[in-house]
Amino acid sequence: MYDFTYQKPATLAAAVAALGAEDAKAMSGGMTLIPVLKQRLNKPSVVVDLSGLGLSGIRVTDSAVVIGAMTTHITVASSAEVKRAIPALAALAGLIGDKEVRHRGTIGGSLANNDPAADYPAAVLALGATITTSKRSIAAEDYFQGMFTTALEADEVITSVSFPIPAKAAYVKFKNPASRYAMVGVFVASGPAGVRVAITGAGQGGVFRHAGFEAALTANWSADALKGVATSADDLNSDIHASAEYRAHLCGVIAQRAVKAAG
Repeated sequence: MYDFTYQKPATLAAAVAALGAEDAKAMSGGMTLIPVLKQRLNKPSVVVDLSGLGLSGIRVTDSAVVIGAMTTHITVASSAEVKRAIPALAALAGLIGDKEVRHRGTIGGSLANNDPAADYPAAVLALGATITTSKRSIAAEDYFQGMFTTALEADEVITSVSFPIPAKAAYVKFKNPASRYAMVGVFVASGPAGVRVAITGAGQGGVFRHAGFEAALTANWSADALKGVATSADDLNSDIHASAEYRAHLCGVIAQRAVKAAG
């Protein structure tokens, strides 16, 4: 690691002020930042630990599940309230990484990092969630802006995420057996925002909605409706694990499984 200053502010205002320093980096669970620091791939002047801000917790209303940014994956996965309101969201959290990652990683950290193969972005986009920060509320459509890129400003901290409760939803992923990241993950939902299908792990620009799948499912919510709906391999990832053409094929297969799981 390179040398850096470590700060653990006790208030949101103090955290925002600390992040105003040049090359400052926020840390939630540290599941991405710490390995990056160890590999000397980043050289922050200040690491701002957000764990002292009290931003964890789950609240369920009649229309939404609101999750604090520092809530761990295991807390979401094991929450009886989340399982009742949005079972697909609890199931998704239970599929993230291994148990060590699930006990340390946080929803806010995952969304701030916006890894192109992360799971939570698919849920946020498919459910039409709203991300609340220290400055504003950001709609899912406006938040994701490409691989590892979001609408967040340098001194902006995610405080919570609000997920509208759908009528039905499911998440299925084809995971890399070593990393457990999604090679293709599909979240399907039918709810207040209509029918939405979000795909993670496949796109070069990160998570994206699949207009063809959404149109087919709006007309007929069934796995059969997706048969014959093509996914272009253009702009999909191609690497040692799978070609773009294979990922395009997987999008259809996994989407059908997700629809069946949603019922």
